Amino acid sequence: MQPEDLVRDHTIYACVMGSRAFGLATGDSDTDRRGVFLAPTPLFWRFEKPPTHVEGPGEERFSWELERFCELALRANPNILECLHSPLVEHVDDTGRELLALRGAFLSRRAHGTFTGYALAQRRKLHDDVRTHGAPRWKHAMHLLRLLSSARDLLRTGELTVQVGDGREALLAVKRGEVPWPVVESRFARLAEETDEALRHTPLPAEPDHARVADFLFRMRRASAA
Repeated sequence: MQPEDLVRDHTIYACVMGSRAFGLATGDSDTDRRGVFLAPTPLFWRFEKPPTHVEGPGEERFSWELERFCELALRANPNILECLHSPLVEHVDDTGRELLALRGAFLSRRAHGTFTGYALAQRRKLHDDVRTHGAPRWKHAMHLLRLLSSARDLLRTGELTVQVGDGREALLAVKRGEVPWPVVESRFARLAEETDEALRHTPLPAEPDHARVADFLFRMRRASAA
């Protein structure tokens, strides 16, 4: 079975991500599609295992096999968690609906380290751009602010919200380069402090619910084998 066939025939969940899901799309925005497929269990009985992820078919499309997707979600990978919470769902079957019902099981305080760790790495790259070119990549600066806001609110409420809502215009002003870099830097610093403070009072558990996710994956593998 070709990788593209796994996506075409065995996708359990597919959504739109990126600026369109965040509520930050403009006229030139791409449509980034992400998905999860469940490889038939008998494929794992061979020496050559099914792929953990597949690019395509088509442009701007990327899918994960269910087990790999769950592994990354349990590690609080920001891209994976946001994929689970996209407001733009294009396809979902019964297995996909059960995956979505598990969204809370993947959330934990680990999100503080993964979200802020990624943000700090990107922030250093922006500083390098300023030193080298005199200005940052403004689109990246916008998305970094969005990510930190999302992490702060997740830790405060225990719920992950992807859309930026009322923050849209302020973020797009950053993308257009209309906000001075020192002001953007101060926003970064404030959001980082608010995120650290939110961690001290978060309702999120210390660890995700591994057992619940493992049970789900086992049942899906067993059902596929039957």
